[in-house]
Amino acid sequence: MFHVKQNSMFEKYDVIVVGAGHSGSEAAAAAANLGSKTLLITMSLQRIAQMSCNPAMGGVAKGQIVREIDALGGYSGIVTDRSMIQFRMLNKSKGPAMWSPRAQSDRVLFSVEWRKLLEQTPNLDFWQDTVVELVFEKNKVIGVKTGMLQTIYGKTVILTAGTFLNGKIHIGKKQFGGGRIGDSPSFGITEQLRSLGFESARLKTGTPVRVDGRTIDFCKMEEQKGDENPQKFSYTNTLPLQKQRSCYITYTSPVVHDILRLGFGDSPMFAGRIEGTGPRYCPSIEDKIERFSDKTRHQLFVEPEGWDTVEYYVNGFSSSLEDHIQLQALRKIPGFENAKIFTPGYAIEYDYFPPTQLHYTLETKVVENLYFAGQINGTTGYEEAAAQGIMAGINAHLKINNLEPFVLKRQEAYIGVLIDDLITKGVDEPYRLFTSRAEYRTLLRQDNADIRLSAKGYELGLISKERYAQVIDKYDRIYNFVSFLRSYSVAPSDINTMLVEKESSPLKQKIKSADVLLRPQISITDMIAAVHDIRNESDRLNLNREELEAVEIHVKYEGYIRKESELAEKFLKLEGITIHDHFDYNSLKSLSTEARQKLSRIRPSTLGQASRISGVSPSDINVLLVFLGR
Repeated sequence: MFHVKQNSMFEKYDVIVVGAGHSGSEAAAAAANLGSKTLLITMSLQRIAQMSCNPAMGGVAKGQIVREIDALGGYSGIVTDRSMIQFRMLNKSKGPAMWSPRAQSDRVLFSVEWRKLLEQTPNLDFWQDTVVELVFEKNKVIGVKTGMLQTIYGKTVILTAGTFLNGKIHIGKKQFGGGRIGDSPSFGITEQLRSLGFESARLKTGTPVRVDGRTIDFCKMEEQKGDENPQKFSYTNTLPLQKQRSCYITYTSPVVHDILRLGFGDSPMFAGRIEGTGPRYCPSIEDKIERFSDKTRHQLFVEPEGWDTVEYYVNGFSSSLEDHIQLQALRKIPGFENAKIFTPGYAIEYDYFPPTQLHYTLETKVVENLYFAGQINGTTGYEEAAAQGIMAGINAHLKINNLEPFVLKRQEAYIGVLIDDLITKGVDEPYRLFTSRAEYRTLLRQDNADIRLSAKGYELGLISKERYAQVIDKYDRIYNFVSFLRSYSVAPSDINTMLVEKESSPLKQKIKSADVLLRPQISITDMIAAVHDIRNESDRLNLNREELEAVEIHVKYEGYIRKESELAEKFLKLEGITIHDHFDYNSLKSLSTEARQKLSRIRPSTLGQASRISGVSPSDINVLLVFLGR
C-alpha cells in the first residue's frame, strides 16, 4: 500500500519568492539562475510583472537602473526591448550624466515576455496561490502558509507584496479592498509581522483613467514621436526597434480645473478617508490643482498601451475623484471631447514597512532569512522595485551558501544609491529615484552601466564568460580610440573647413584631435566626417554609434569624471570603517541626543552610512572617529 506524505507535492526550497511583480520576478530569476531551488508564488500567473500603472520603463535615473539590472544579468532590460513600442533618450540637451533612456511598452506583451523568460529559467517552480502567513522558528523564517492550506518550507523567503498588504482602493466615496483594480488584497501578514516587532505604516499611490483611443481626436494634440535612431536597454543581442508608436501631448485648462473642484467634497484625499501619504513627484490631478493653484494648465501625456490595442493611458491625470467627475473633466480637454473610458482613475493605499528595518542585503533585522523588496519598502516605480528584487534574490542565494553578501556602493551604481537611501534615511512618502540623489552621477551614466557592473555579474555567475568577454572587447576598442585621439595631431588643412561651418575658431597649427573634440560645438561624428585618418581608425575598430558616443563623453568630460572619482575615493575611507552591530551609542555622551537615538535605531554598518543619517552631524561623526581610534 502506498502512503502519501503530507505536503509531498512540495520539496523544501532554497528561496521562496512571494509576489510576481517586477521585484518578485527579478528576485526569482536571480536566485534560480545562481543555482538556488526557487519557488515563485503569485495570485495570478497571467499577471506576472504586470504594468499596473503607466506602460513604460525607464526615465530619469530609472533608465540607468534598468541598464544596471541588465549588466548584472537581470531580465528587465531584455523584456523591455522585446515589448518596446517607442524609445526616447531624455535630457539630451543636458550633460551625459543626465541622459536617461525611456521606453513605452506593450503592456500585455511585457507580461508575456516576462513569463516566457521565467519559464525558461532552470531551478524555478511556480505556484498560483495567496500567501496568508509566514512560518517562523525562533527568529528565523522557514516557510509560508497559503490560502489553499498549503505549508511550503524554504530556507529563505523574499516578500514582494507590492500594494497588496491591506490594500484599499478609493474612487470618490466608494472604497473597497484591492491590491490593484480587479485583484484582491492580502490580509494577515502585516499583523503577523507587527506582532514580531516590525513597524509598519500606510502609503498611497494612484493611477489615471484608461481611454478608448477610438474616441480620441489626436489632431487636437501635439504628436510626440520616438527617437529617429532608437537605442536598446539590454546589452545582450535583443533586436533594435524597427517601428514605433507615437505618444501625444495635451493640456488641462481652468474649465477642467473648475469641474474637478466640484468633486473635491467627495474626494477621499481631501475628506481624510485616505490615511497614507501620497507620492510627492507624481501627485494626482486634484493634488496638483490644490498645490499649484497659480497654474492655469497642466501637461498630460497620452500614451498607447500596446501595438494592437486602442487603450490609452493619460499620464498626469491620476485621480481618485468620483468617476463621473473624472469623465466630465476629461471631456473638456482638447482631443478628449468625445472620450469614453475603459477604467476610471483610482487611489490605492497599502501597508509598507519602513526600510530602516533592513540590512544592506535587504534581509530584515528582526527576522533572519526574511527579505523585503519593492513597494513593501516604501518605493514607487517598476524600476526601483526590480532593482531591489535582483539584489534580494542574489543575497538570499549567497546567504544560504555561506558566501559574502553582495552590496553595491553609492559610487558604483544607482542601485547602491537607492538601497543606501532606503535603509539609512528611511521614507515617509513613496520614494522615487532621481539623478539628483546621486553624488557621483557623472560616474553613474546610462552608457557605462555594463563596464561598471558586468564584472560583478560575471563573478556572481549571472552573466556568461562569453558575454563578459564582449564587454571587455567593447571597452578595449573604445579606449583604444580615445588613446588614438589623444595622440593623433590634426592639421589645419584637414579640419578648418568643418570648424568654420560649426562656428568654431579655425586652427593655426597642428593640435591633438582630443583637444579639438573638447570644443562644445564639435562632435566625434564631425571629426570622423572631416578627417580621413580618424575615420579609418574608427572603421578599423568597428565602433558603432553608441560606442562613438561613449568615446566623446570620455574625452569631453574627462576632467569631471576624474574629480568625481577622486571624491568617491575620499568617501570610501569612511565606508571602510565598520561599526559592530551592538555598538552602545548611548554610552557616548559627547554625541548629540538626536544622534544617539537615530544611530541606536538604524544601527549603521559603517561610518560612511552613519554620516548620511538625517540628524547625525559632522561633529557626531568626529566623536565616533575619535572613539574608533581613527
